[in-house]
Amino acid sequence: MLVWFSVTPIGTGSASVAREVALALRAVEATGVHATTDASGTLLEGDWEACMGAVRAAGEAVLEVAPRASIVCKVDLRADLPDRSGADKLASLARAREELSRG
Repeated sequence: MLVWFSVTPIGTGSASVAREVALALRAVEATGVHATTDASGTLLEGDWEACMGAVRAAGEAVLEVAPRASIVCKVDLRADLPDRSGADKLASLARAREELSRG
């Protein structure tokens, strides 16, 4: 299972949220769930309980330093490939792009 999420602290009085997001990511890392972060959010790889636990940990970490947190999640479930990773999806996309470039 893949879960992409983004957490936004609200009510900190600052336009920058880097510190609060860093705290959220530290909480995610503590869960042991495989996570990859980019400028827009974090991709989690694991089972339902582990991934949702990591999202919860991120939200709770933000609430320790901000009065409110907004979390957006996108969940990718595949019955035929339950252990498919983000790297697997990117490899599949690369193959499809290569096929298209050959015409």
